[in-house]
Amino acid sequence: MMTGDEIEAKVARLLELAREKYGVRAKSLERAMRKIGRRAPARLHRQAGVIAEAHKLGQHPKLMMQVDGAAVKRAFVEIEAHLKAVDVRERRIHRILDVLGSVSFNLILFAACLIVFLRWHGVL
Repeated sequence: MMTGDEIEAKVARLLELAREKYGVRAKSLERAMRKIGRRAPARLHRQAGVIAEAHKLGQHPKLMMQVDGAAVKRAFVEIEAHLKAVDVRERRIHRILDVLGSVSFNLILFAACLIVFLRWHGVL
Protein backbone atom coordinates (compact mmCIF):
# COMPACT_ATOMS: atom_id res chain seq x y z
CA MET A 1 0.00 0.00 0.00
CA MET A 2 1.29 3.44 -0.92
CA THR A 3 0.96 6.55 1.17
CA GLY A 4 -0.19 9.93 -0.01
CA ASP A 5 3.34 11.30 0.31
CA GLU A 6 4.76 8.55 -1.92
CA ILE A 7 2.15 9.26 -4.56
CA GLU A 8 2.85 12.99 -4.32
CA ALA A 9 6.58 12.40 -4.82
CA LYS A 10 6.03 10.11 -7.81
CA VAL A 11 3.57 12.54 -9.41
CA ALA A 12 6.16 15.29 -9.01
CA ARG A 13 8.73 13.04 -10.72
CA LEU A 14 6.36 12.34 -13.63
CA LEU A 15 5.61 16.05 -13.99
CA GLU A 16 9.34 16.79 -14.11
CA LEU A 17 9.84 14.15 -16.83
CA ALA A 18 6.89 15.57 -18.80
CA ARG A 19 8.48 19.02 -18.54
CA GLU A 20 11.85 17.72 -19.77
CA LYS A 21 10.56 15.59 -22.63
CA TYR A 22 7.50 17.48 -23.88
CA GLY A 23 7.97 20.98 -22.51
CA VAL A 24 4.68 20.74 -20.63
CA ARG A 25 4.36 23.08 -17.70
CA ALA A 26 1.42 21.84 -15.65
CA LYS A 27 0.71 21.60 -11.95
CA SER A 28 -1.23 18.33 -12.13
CA LEU A 29 -0.66 15.07 -13.94
CA GLU A 30 -4.11 15.22 -15.53
CA ARG A 31 -3.40 18.61 -17.08
CA ALA A 32 0.07 17.53 -18.20
CA MET A 33 -1.34 14.48 -19.97
CA ARG A 34 -4.03 16.62 -21.57
CA LYS A 35 -1.35 18.97 -22.91
CA ILE A 36 0.73 16.04 -24.17
CA GLY A 37 -2.36 14.87 -25.99
CA ARG A 38 -1.95 12.43 -28.86
CA ARG A 39 1.80 12.39 -28.54
CA ALA A 40 1.30 9.73 -25.85
CA PRO A 41 -0.69 6.50 -26.31
CA ALA A 42 -4.27 6.29 -25.01
CA ARG A 43 -3.36 3.62 -22.45
CA LEU A 44 -0.99 6.10 -20.78
CA HIS A 45 -3.84 8.57 -20.47
CA ARG A 46 -5.90 5.85 -18.76
CA GLN A 47 -2.96 5.07 -16.46
CA ALA A 48 -2.68 8.77 -15.61
CA GLY A 49 -6.36 8.69 -14.64
CA VAL A 50 -5.62 5.84 -12.21
CA ILE A 51 -2.81 7.87 -10.67
CA ALA A 52 -4.92 11.03 -10.49
CA GLU A 53 -7.68 9.16 -8.68
CA ALA A 54 -5.16 7.70 -6.22
CA HIS A 55 -3.67 11.16 -5.75
CA LYS A 56 -7.09 12.59 -4.84
CA LEU A 57 -7.80 9.76 -2.41
CA GLY A 58 -4.27 9.91 -1.02
CA GLN A 59 -5.09 13.08 0.86
CA HIS A 60 -7.29 11.10 3.24
CA PRO A 61 -5.87 8.01 5.02
CA LYS A 62 -9.14 6.04 5.22
CA LEU A 63 -9.98 6.66 1.59
CA MET A 64 -6.45 5.65 0.63
CA MET A 65 -7.34 2.10 1.63
CA GLN A 66 -9.67 1.95 -1.40
CA VAL A 67 -6.79 2.45 -3.81
CA ASP A 68 -5.36 -0.57 -5.63
CA GLY A 69 -1.66 -0.13 -4.86
CA ALA A 70 -0.50 -2.59 -7.51
CA ALA A 71 -2.45 -0.79 -10.26
CA VAL A 72 -1.03 2.56 -9.18
CA LYS A 73 2.54 1.25 -9.14
CA ARG A 74 2.04 -0.35 -12.55
CA ALA A 75 0.69 2.97 -13.88
CA PHE A 76 3.71 4.85 -12.52
CA VAL A 77 6.10 2.35 -14.09
CA GLU A 78 4.41 2.49 -17.52
CA ILE A 79 4.21 6.28 -17.68
CA GLU A 80 7.75 6.73 -16.41
CA ALA A 81 9.10 4.18 -18.92
CA HIS A 82 7.35 5.97 -21.79
CA LEU A 83 8.58 9.40 -20.72
CA LYS A 84 12.15 8.17 -20.31
CA ALA A 85 12.06 6.59 -23.79
CA VAL A 86 11.12 9.87 -25.51
CA ASP A 87 14.05 11.33 -27.44
CA VAL A 88 13.74 15.13 -27.49
CA ARG A 89 16.26 15.55 -30.32
CA GLU A 90 14.45 13.06 -32.52
CA ARG A 91 11.10 14.76 -31.83
CA ARG A 92 12.55 18.12 -32.91
CA ILE A 93 14.03 16.64 -36.08
CA HIS A 94 10.69 15.04 -37.00
CA ARG A 95 8.85 18.29 -36.36
CA ILE A 96 11.28 20.24 -38.60
CA LEU A 97 11.01 17.61 -41.33
CA ASP A 98 7.20 17.74 -41.15
CA VAL A 99 7.22 21.51 -41.60
CA LEU A 100 9.73 21.34 -44.46
CA GLY A 101 7.70 18.63 -46.16
CA SER A 102 4.46 20.59 -46.00
CA VAL A 103 6.16 23.80 -47.20
CA SER A 104 7.80 22.02 -50.14
CA PHE A 105 4.50 20.38 -51.10
CA ASN A 106 2.76 23.75 -51.05
CA LEU A 107 5.51 25.30 -53.20
CA ILE A 108 5.27 22.48 -55.75
CA LEU A 109 1.48 22.82 -55.83
CA PHE A 110 1.76 26.60 -56.27
CA ALA A 111 4.28 26.20 -59.10
CA ALA A 112 2.02 23.68 -60.86
CA CYS A 113 -0.99 26.00 -60.53
CA LEU A 114 1.09 28.93 -61.83
CA ILE A 115 2.24 26.93 -64.87
CA VAL A 116 -1.34 25.85 -65.64
CA PHE A 117 -2.55 29.43 -65.28
CA LEU A 118 0.20 30.82 -67.54
CA ARG A 119 -0.43 28.15 -70.21
CA TRP A 120 -4.15 28.85 -70.04
CA HIS A 121 -3.54 32.55 -70.75
CA GLY A 122 -1.07 31.74 -73.52
CA VAL A 123 1.98 33.23 -71.86
CA LEU A 124 3.87 29.90 -71.99
